[in-house]
Amino acid sequence: VEPLNRILVVEDEKSMRDLLALMLRKEGYSVETAESAVRASEEVLRKGEFDLVVTDISMPGMSGLELLRHSRARCPETAVILMTAYGSKQTAIEALNEGASYYVEKPFDLDEMKAVVRKTLENKRIKRECENLKVQNRDLRAELHDKYRFDGLVGRSPKMQTIFALIERVASTGSTIMISGESGTGKELIARAVHYNSGRSERPFVSINCGALPDELLESELFGHMKGSFTGAVANKKGLFEVADGGTIFLDEIGETTPAMQIKLLRVLQERTIRRVGGTEEIPVDVRVITATNQDLAQMVHERTFREDLYYRINVIAIHMPELR
Repeated sequence: VEPLNRILVVEDEKSMRDLLALMLRKEGYSVETAESAVRASEEVLRKGEFDLVVTDISMPGMSGLELLRHSRARCPETAVILMTAYGSKQTAIEALNEGASYYVEKPFDLDEMKAVVRKTLENKRIKRECENLKVQNRDLRAELHDKYRFDGLVGRSPKMQTIFALIERVASTGSTIMISGESGTGKELIARAVHYNSGRSERPFVSINCGALPDELLESELFGHMKGSFTGAVANKKGLFEVADGGTIFLDEIGETTPAMQIKLLRVLQERTIRRVGGTEEIPVDVRVITATNQDLAQMVHERTFREDLYYRINVIAIHMPELR
């Protein structure tokens, strides 16, 4: 665990607050606590920057959502995980739209919370490293192109040189690509390199972590929804497949998807159309799909926890990232 992994736990219930603090400290994190969002906002957050805030939503005085907004305004680099015993789809959508990294419903499994914290901090680290690669005083398009050139990717080992050569060969194709490897090995960087060296580079690159959202929210994010299709759907919304039309969509942690979602993704790959939640219209999309996983999908297919037909659809070109060690 990096020494900069400082976590603030905000929870009005003392037993839960102490349990989370003890668990996270055992994981090696530096942890501070606050018994209310008001104290967290007015006192604790003023002391210094935190890498992560884990906060309950329902608290007297100030809610966790209000604390999220306050944290985003004052410390935009700080990730926020929201937890509540009163989960609803509307609250989850609002939290994610406000910039929350994850949304966890109580009661939760401690191992699940540990995994969510690890993923959040890992994503934060990767984003920070990506930001450090940006070239100053250039327009965004030139900056992105330089950032993801093959010679801008770090790696002198024979394995990495082989991967760079493979990217150069496949970037101009429209083939679906599956990138496998351990967490933190740069799978999204490779996906972006493929996109920005392809004929789709002028169109959007859109990424989503499939393991970060429950099925209903993931479906809405990917395919969009129609006004009134569920509580909180106050307007029509494009899904990420529509947003990425003409470009590339990166589906990270594809192995975390449920069988029901796998069927829907397979249909998109087969038909090249999507249907918004609550809608009836088939909307054509021209999107290159790049997926990533840190799991053994072939083994999951053998165990019947991942669809074999979807596996062969996404595994047209396979890129395996070597371990950092």
